[in-house]
Formats: sequence, structure tokens, C-alpha cells
Amino acid sequence: MRTKKYPTTSSVSHRGPLALIVDDHAATRAMYFTYLVSKGMRVVVAGDGLTAVRLAEGRQPDVIVMDLSLPLLDGWEAIRRLKGNRRTAHIPIVACTGNIGGGSAERAIVAGCDAYLMKPCLPEQLFEQIRILLARKARPQRPA
Repeated sequence: MRTKKYPTTSSVSHRGPLALIVDDHAATRAMYFTYLVSKGMRVVVAGDGLTAVRLAEGRQPDVIVMDLSLPLLDGWEAIRRLKGNRRTAHIPIVACTGNIGGGSAERAIVAGCDAYLMKPCLPEQLFEQIRILLARKARPQRPA
């Protein structure tokens, strides 16, 4: 049985927002990749936390979608590193994970995530959350 290959980065020539999708399941990466590109976004993908941190530092995505259970470097540590790095601390992160219970949603927000979605997460739900975060990021901050 042959598996369908998909690119690890979109080759779309437009200048839509760049999303970094981080998930250790190739089918999940492919599903989100295909849907987000169809919505006008540029997308890069990573299958582990170390690659995600490296790509985020180099590519400076507009948003990161992070699974929390990853090989090499779990999502929790990847988030800690990204939020602790002045070059990547500003990037909104959506935790998208199957981790249930144990206060995962609250822990993700405390860790620095801007949103938390439970798997299975439909691509439409993910895109809506990304749209909200990008709109929030685009709004000028008002002085306190």
C-alpha cells in the first residue's frame, strides 16, 4: 500500500498568514495543511517538538498549532522554549491535543498557549480559532 505524499511547506505564491502545524501524526498534519492552504494560508509542518522550535525561530510563523504529545521534545517543553525566546514569544499558539483531564486546558493557557482545542478537532474549528487569534494580533494594543 502506498501512502500519499504531501509537501511539508506550501508553495502557494500569495502572501497569506503563515501557520506552523506541529503534530506527530502525518494524517493530521496533511488534513490541516490541505484545509488551511485552501483557505489562503501558507503552511509549514513539523512532526516533533525540536523541529517545531527550529522552524518557528527560522520562519517566524504568524500562528503555531501545537500538539502536546510529541516525540523528541514534547509540546509542553516546545511551548516553554518558544515563549521563553524573545524571537518567538509573540507568536500565538493553539494547543490542539487529545490530552483530556488533569486540567490540560488550564495548564496550556498558563504555559503560554492562546487557545486550546480538543482532538478530534475539525479543520473548520481550527481555522476559526486561527482567524480569531490573527484578528486579535492585528488589533493595535491600547495603553492601560
